[in-house]
Amino acid sequence: MTTTTAATLIAAARDLSTTLSAMRFGTPVSHVYNPLDYAWAIHEGYLRRYAAGRKRVVFIGMNPGPFGMAQTGVPFGEIDAVRDWLGLAGPVGKPAVENPKRPVEGFDCARSEVSGRRLWGLFRERFGTAEAFFAEHFVANYCPLAFFDGGRNVTPDKLAAAESAPLLAACDAHLRRLIDTLAPEWVIGVGAWAESRATAALDGRRLRIGRVLHPSPASPAANRGWSEAAGRQLAELGVW
Repeated sequence: MTTTTAATLIAAARDLSTTLSAMRFGTPVSHVYNPLDYAWAIHEGYLRRYAAGRKRVVFIGMNPGPFGMAQTGVPFGEIDAVRDWLGLAGPVGKPAVENPKRPVEGFDCARSEVSGRRLWGLFRERFGTAEAFFAEHFVANYCPLAFFDGGRNVTPDKLAAAESAPLLAACDAHLRRLIDTLAPEWVIGVGAWAESRATAALDGRRLRIGRVLHPSPASPAANRGWSEAAGRQLAELGVW
């Protein structure tokens, strides 16, 4: 079961990457990064090591941040957390068309992804080791593509409807495959948008769906103490 679960999700990620790589996006998007392509070795290592067996709780994020998964291939992949807590590192390639304002430097990137630092920091604080956390939990992104308008991050909800429809359809299908494989009791959206996509995609499944505040530094509420707020939300839901 353990090997099969990870292998199933590795195959699913490859399929999603292939599907999304064929899509094209217009204004305001200047560049699209697919870390399931150029950072595949790290992402595959993440799935192989941590997607083993069923999970009780699956956290779903929106899409990669420029200094997190876009650099490391790991959801919310703040470099210190990925290297020092998850124990994953190695060479990372380059996207086909690199954004000069958001270069991919892999584990040499000096910038820190605040959302990832907060998210993995909470899990480290509560569980101690990555192995203890992943025994019952998993973290994934709904959409693996990062979109940029020059130096500005473009989130999937800001894409033109004609472009977002096939993207959402592919990501919905992948999310269903992920959840059917891991068979969790809970799916927790990291932020309201991720929760709404999970609710739509997973309609009809016997699941409990909730959300935590997004850890983005753009959120005043998150800046007032995200770890405490998220921990409280998870306790109130009955997840922890």
